[in-house]
Amino acid sequence: MESIKRLMICNQAIARGAFEAGVKVISSYPGTPSTEITEFASIYPEMHCEWAPNEKVATEVAIGAAFAGVRSMACMKHVGVNVAADPLFTAAYTGVNAGFVLVVADDPSMHSSQNEQDSRYYALSAHVPMLEPSDAAESKAFLKAAFYLSEKYDTPVMLRLTTRVAHSQSIVTMEERIELTDKPFIKNIDKYVMMPAMARKRHLIVEERENKLSFDVNFSPLNRIEMRNKNLGIICAGGVYNYVKEATDASIFKLGCIYPLPLNKIREFASLVDDLLIVEELEPFFENQLKSHGVHCHGKDIFGLQGELSVATIRLKLLKNAVPQPYTDIPSRPPIMCAGCPHRGVFYIIKKLKLLVSGDIGCYALGAAPPLNAVDLCVCMGASIGMAHGFDKANPNNANKIVAVIGDSTFVHSGITSVINSVYNKANSTIIILDNSITGMTGHQQNPATGKTLSGEITHKLDLALLVKACGVDRVEIVDAYDLDAVEKAIKAETENAGVGVIIAKRPCVLIDKKLLSSRPYFVNKGCKKCGGCLKIGCPAIFNITGEIQISKENCIGCGVCASLCRFDAIEQEKIVST
Repeated sequence: MESIKRLMICNQAIARGAFEAGVKVISSYPGTPSTEITEFASIYPEMHCEWAPNEKVATEVAIGAAFAGVRSMACMKHVGVNVAADPLFTAAYTGVNAGFVLVVADDPSMHSSQNEQDSRYYALSAHVPMLEPSDAAESKAFLKAAFYLSEKYDTPVMLRLTTRVAHSQSIVTMEERIELTDKPFIKNIDKYVMMPAMARKRHLIVEERENKLSFDVNFSPLNRIEMRNKNLGIICAGGVYNYVKEATDASIFKLGCIYPLPLNKIREFASLVDDLLIVEELEPFFENQLKSHGVHCHGKDIFGLQGELSVATIRLKLLKNAVPQPYTDIPSRPPIMCAGCPHRGVFYIIKKLKLLVSGDIGCYALGAAPPLNAVDLCVCMGASIGMAHGFDKANPNNANKIVAVIGDSTFVHSGITSVINSVYNKANSTIIILDNSITGMTGHQQNPATGKTLSGEITHKLDLALLVKACGVDRVEIVDAYDLDAVEKAIKAETENAGVGVIIAKRPCVLIDKKLLSSRPYFVNKGCKKCGGCLKIGCPAIFNITGEIQISKENCIGCGVCASLCRFDAIEQEKIVST
């Protein structure tokens, strides 16, 4: 193959690396900033790529493929590792047959996440190696190295990205795919069946493997020393390495393998510099380990625990050299529900009825924003139903009825078991499933309720109504999310009932419903009384300019929700003009 160089984001480079490494199975759950890895990988027919219902299932699929003898990968964001931790920790005991790599993307500064969890601690706790690239070329190279390490040391390997690295671009050299012979699966109960008696023996093997890795990593080319100014030495990894190199003239120990740490090599580096500084985002992962091994260093006393670093912040905090930041007066644009979003009307009705809302992770979390302000609780994927049940059990006589709101993809991800729990434990719960026929917030990925696979093939479509009935729910009502009268009637009736009831508010996301996008827009006629009632739904197509209510033709998709709210018939749809 002729040497071809291409500009790629790191997520794309990882997908290319999987292809070149001979990977055959990739199972993932979409989550920003990791989503594009699996989407880019799906263009290669040599690899089976799929969206799993959640990260635990994805990891189990990838582990099964590795046991079967082919290289496999699972990709997820940092909070997804919480869901995947059960199989990951035990796979560290069993080891692998062919290579298995779990790719995780952390989100410092929480651009699209509910916490700043540091996934490096999972590698330490699970006793598996973790690599962290700094750019796209390294992303491809490190992924291939991860499969080599996985097979050499018989272990899962984690590859860590952060948001800035995952979406940064650099030049990548394309290489040929390595076609590997599938490794035969040889029955070995002591290795692959983790009952207590076997697991105790395997734990000893994990310790031996980690000790060997801890020694060998001192000689790994994944780590390197760049000597510059001997007055200051900085240990860093990932995207932070790029910032440090640009912001300072310090000597650098660049970590590529971030667990286990190359302690002997680091001690050697420490002896070459006058002051050893650790520059890392989030937790003092490197710093605490080095201090516990007697290496004199510091870092968090300067940089703190929260948020992203940058060239500017490093210069400011380390060199007291503030760099002017252009365009600092530009107003922020917080995420909002799109014009015509089917979730908006449901939240409007919920607010009108003064209900407490246990919300969930997805586009519908935006129902917490003004002017709706209609979400009272939101913790993690799939938690809304369980929290509503707990809230009710804690205060069954609460005057404000609590309802659980969850999306179709999130319901499949981790909401089903909570429905079973609610029915089993005799809850008084109203559950509203906002079914927009797609996984919306991460960019319109398919899920088991859409009837299509990652590659767009038609498959079995999960029937949510039948599913919740099978879980023991007797009352299930399906309503059109745009029909506010039907939504209000259903919610009013259901919240008056005892036991568990489910309302499924159906309407496809406006960004995938092409027919809806071509609808005629609405406009405000002369009958407008300027009462502002239509503004209460927070549609970005409706705005108030010096007291005049207007609807943007460019943004309006013709859903008609605003017209159904107007008491004065002052909002009407444009007529078809005959030619």
